[in-house]
Amino acid sequence: MEVEEPKNEPKSLNFLEQIIEEDLKKPEYHNTILTRFPPEPNGYLHIGHAKAICIDFGLAAKYNGKTNLRFDDTNPSKEEEEYVNAIKEDIKWLGFDWNGREFYASDYFDQLYIWAEKLILDGKAYVDDQSADVISQQRQNPTVSGIESPFRNRTPEENLDLFRRMKAGEFKDGEKVLRAKIDMASPNMHMRDPIMYRIMHVRHNRTGDKWCIYPMYDWAHGQSDYIEGITHSLCTLEFEVHRPLYDWFLDQVYTPGTIRNKQREFARFNLSYTVMSKRKLLELVNGKYVDGWDDPRMPTISGLRRRGYTPESIRNFEDKIGVAKRENVIEIELLEHMIREDLNKKARRVMGVIDPVKLVIDNYPEGQTEYFMTDNNPEDPEAGQREVPFTKELYIERDDFREDPPAKFFRLALNQEVRLKSAYIIKCTSFDKNENGEVTTIHCEYDPATRSGAPMSNKKVKGTLHWVSAIHAIDAEVRIYDRLFNDPDPAGHKDIDFLSFVNADSITVKSHCKLEPSLAKAQKGVGYQFQRIGYFCLDKYSTEEHLIFNKTVGLKDTWMKQNN
Repeated sequence: MEVEEPKNEPKSLNFLEQIIEEDLKKPEYHNTILTRFPPEPNGYLHIGHAKAICIDFGLAAKYNGKTNLRFDDTNPSKEEEEYVNAIKEDIKWLGFDWNGREFYASDYFDQLYIWAEKLILDGKAYVDDQSADVISQQRQNPTVSGIESPFRNRTPEENLDLFRRMKAGEFKDGEKVLRAKIDMASPNMHMRDPIMYRIMHVRHNRTGDKWCIYPMYDWAHGQSDYIEGITHSLCTLEFEVHRPLYDWFLDQVYTPGTIRNKQREFARFNLSYTVMSKRKLLELVNGKYVDGWDDPRMPTISGLRRRGYTPESIRNFEDKIGVAKRENVIEIELLEHMIREDLNKKARRVMGVIDPVKLVIDNYPEGQTEYFMTDNNPEDPEAGQREVPFTKELYIERDDFREDPPAKFFRLALNQEVRLKSAYIIKCTSFDKNENGEVTTIHCEYDPATRSGAPMSNKKVKGTLHWVSAIHAIDAEVRIYDRLFNDPDPAGHKDIDFLSFVNADSITVKSHCKLEPSLAKAQKGVGYQFQRIGYFCLDKYSTEEHLIFNKTVGLKDTWMKQNN
């Protein structure tokens, strides 16, 4: 019976791709698109931003378009050059390039101001003397009409004079604002006369002291899109309620015959055992719960990079979760599965002993060193092999020996045999303990006939242990990371501060680890599999004198087990 070969069905389009393909049929798009990634430089990017980056740059690449990198730098009180540089580094590390198309909302402050004066003269904007708190109270709620400002009906001439005096620095911070004049009865709270400009006597990183009034995000964002000729302004679902305002502002400045930018929203995702609010991440940094934005426990891109995640694993993760219209919670186990899957293909297998105990082979020749060949990565035929030294005295994991072993303990115990990886079969004959009852040395005998590769090497034993030659071992510090929070939804509990769920045991430092000598030449940015333990990488602050390795992820794949 002939079996029909399965057909490679084309991947169905997501809803954003459907929108773009329909738009590209229209002549005004000239068969191309221009997207933008518009971060605010007030913090580091996190795994949620990685999704937006993949969407913005990925869709542009798919449809032969381009992507602008635009920093929405409208709040100088919270913005720093450090954040700008970190954002650019993260985007490039993820594998994307804006090819010199780097812009800033501050580039358009002059044009935004001109358009603001136009709205004032058209009777569509006014200067309000009330405080931000009073304005917020007057908006009421969606089921009750808002209260109009007593300054709402100032004449265009009076508003223009006041606005120019705001720009000239005559008023104090918070003394006046410019508001759009839209509809105080609108069920959409963003349409109830939103603030367009506020007074801030703060020096701007790029414009210096030129301005003491700064545009609000909603006013600057859409108009910046329009100035740049963005065709598709793609953003997360939280901005869906902002879209009517985005379009209303655009109506006031749009010139017929030009490309009218279109805002479309996709769902953000939440990651279990994680917070992804920049405000909350900043609280973790400022409160010293972590040692910075790039702490390996943080969901920031720089933190994931320092922990040993690869750009491929993050891009694959984003592709796996897809583009949705409804927010959902993604299990952190899926992200961990993706880095395991990637590193399994490329990471060199090495031997490292995290919690060492001395093992002496009593019948092994004194002073002898043998070298055994072992595979660098059995998953990669091109990875080759390397030599590891073997001597009379070794280190093994303390947990691999039991004085009183439980049933089905297939590692080392008195009178029990195990194989040492790529070497010999050994049998425990005795062990030494100190005055505290702690095992200090394990004594064994080896069988020379069981040398790896020899005829007797096929002798069956149930356990295989990794090891390191004592005289060749290099010292290292190893940092083992657990989840930063001990609750799957730390920010989702009403009236409970998310900080109360911080895991006090989220990092364990092992200071006396013993590693095989090849790791003296370990490279930063490269993942290694410590056999039987997990995947590790050299920390960015590691030095030749003080090697530091971070555990990226363990070998056990709970996501794969649950989903198979």
